[in-house]
Amino acid sequence: MLRKTVMCEGSALVDRVASNIEDVTDKQVRILMAARAEFAEKGFDGARVDSIAERAHANKQLIYYYFTNKDILFTRVLEEAYRDIREQEAALKLDHLPADQAILQLVEFTWHYYLKNPEFIRLLNSENQLKARHLKDSDITVQINQSWSSITQQLLQRGRVEGNVREDIDVMQLNINISALGFFYLINQSTLSIIYQQDLSAKAALDERLRVMKECIAAWIKPH
Repeated sequence: MLRKTVMCEGSALVDRVASNIEDVTDKQVRILMAARAEFAEKGFDGARVDSIAERAHANKQLIYYYFTNKDILFTRVLEEAYRDIREQEAALKLDHLPADQAILQLVEFTWHYYLKNPEFIRLLNSENQLKARHLKDSDITVQINQSWSSITQQLLQRGRVEGNVREDIDVMQLNINISALGFFYLINQSTLSIIYQQDLSAKAALDERLRVMKECIAAWIKPH
């Protein structure tokens, strides 16, 4: 009987601990999501912890308890932003495609990710204005992004064997080109729409941009 009572109490304790952990995780996730929206909308300097607390329906002191200060909170937001795009990128099914077509699939993925997650490029733009001072203090950002290079490295190696990708393409340059072709367009969309007197956010314009991006990358990686 005593043993049964002890077991029941032990089980209840485990349940309470699990519930507490789940509650803490939920609160942290809500704070991070609220912070992502606030930082993306106003940049690091313009964002306010009070506003983040209001968005998260959380106490401001709770934010400081979990994340210490605004800088660490922004670092966590950046890390989670990178984690999300890399996890989705790693989940792509590319093995059945010829290497050159798989690379173009990466172009499509990156473009559509930017469109679905406009906060991502705004967060990176804000951090670049700060000379990446938060990412310099991050212990995991490089690790999180390792898959980015690994995927393209494998595709380039396979493309050389298949004969459909140039042998002198550099992994870093390929990744930067794929990112830049979409990033520049979207981060400058408003000003470019004024200069060229057309709505560059319209579906037809976005579809045309993707076509041009894929055409540029396809021409660049094609063997001579």
